[in-house]
Amino acid sequence: MRELDHIGIAVKNLDEAIKFYRDVLGLELVEVEEVPEEKVKIAMFKAGSVYIELLQGLSEDSAISKYIAKRGEGIHHIAIRVENVDALTKELKEKGVRVVYEEPKLVSGGKRKINFIHPKATHGVLLEILERYG
Repeated sequence: MRELDHIGIAVKNLDEAIKFYRDVLGLELVEVEEVPEEKVKIAMFKAGSVYIELLQGLSEDSAISKYIAKRGEGIHHIAIRVENVDALTKELKEKGVRVVYEEPKLVSGGKRKINFIHPKATHGVLLEILERYG
């Protein structure tokens, strides 16, 4: 594992949340994009050497929409950037660690490959492992 990449925050209204993080907190908005593979729309803000990722579900059956319905808005996950998400996923599974996806997913038009470590394995925190390309 290399470094903390971002903190994911589930929000009901992405546009309102963007205004707060950009206009009130003064964080730099880096990108806004839909991630259809995860049924979310995200906004990434630069916060020093890490990012804050705001996530809004695009449908009622998205993981973010379900999370908000059950727990409300708030921190959804912490993401760690890794050198090789495929190899780490394999290693975790060999060690009996529960991952969300059997195989990592390529998302954002091929810009990132991701998997999640189930909160039961990490003492209550959904941990994303990701590899960034380009």
